[in-house]
Amino acid sequence: MTAPASGPSFARIEPFGAQPVPDGVEVLGLPSTAGTLTAYRARPSAAPTRGVVLIVPGFTGSKEDFRTFLPLLAAQGWEAWSYSQRGQADSAAPAGIGSYALDAFASDAVAAAELLGEGRPVHLVGHSFGGIVAQAAAIASPASFASVTMLCSGPHGWPGRHQETSDTVAAHGSIGLWDRDNPHTIGLPDDRLTPDEAFLRLRAARTSSDNLLAAAEILRTHSDTTDELRAAGLPALVAHGEFDEAWPIADQRDMAERLGARYTVIPGGAHSPQLEAPAATAAALDDFFTSVS
Repeated sequence: MTAPASGPSFARIEPFGAQPVPDGVEVLGLPSTAGTLTAYRARPSAAPTRGVVLIVPGFTGSKEDFRTFLPLLAAQGWEAWSYSQRGQADSAAPAGIGSYALDAFASDAVAAAELLGEGRPVHLVGHSFGGIVAQAAAIASPASFASVTMLCSGPHGWPGRHQETSDTVAAHGSIGLWDRDNPHTIGLPDDRLTPDEAFLRLRAARTSSDNLLAAAEILRTHSDTTDELRAAGLPALVAHGEFDEAWPIADQRDMAERLGARYTVIPGGAHSPQLEAPAATAAALDDFFTSVS
């Protein structure tokens, strides 16, 4: 087991949902201007660590998307964190769409990096929508980061993206997305669902509708900031699963070329390669972090 969390900034948090927390993973609270953001931390068994990795989850996601992945990074010597962004799952959820501007999401990532790094820059990884947040954070405070990785994330939005999602959330709230895609579960108790279904339904119900509406709008309208990110001067990686269909692969490859970034296609992965091809994803990240550390 890892050593106990230290300091008031790392208060222990009860696990969210019934999914088991892997051995060596702690559930902790991170302070932010929105309130407490819930986080997972996995630390190597031997000290000192090789550095800190901070992962920002994507649209409709949460820290739990990396629940089983963080120990793989810890086994390679990294102190690995993921956190649920404001409004996701059991993290603080301020009221109002205005609380979920891209600058607010990015400021949470910067604040977390400065807290966890304790004066040293951390490796920032953003998955999908989290990649947009990671880009904005890296542009806003490049000194906070040792590198930035866009995992299954591209350079800009496009008109109409997630419009049906926005319409559903506006009409039925965040649980409406789950009910739309999983009508067979409506009205069933948790014990009639698989553990994954029960967790995902709970997350959908607890995620802020304001978060989803604001993030969907960002995904539709976000402008290309590749030039600004390149000017920030951070080592960068663009990586995606070979079967990623959620974000145009051509756009991701083009962003890598314009950034002068490393570009990696993860074999066997799709849009969540940390779940579909975890060993290959961990190897790709470890190789990149090692090359720039």
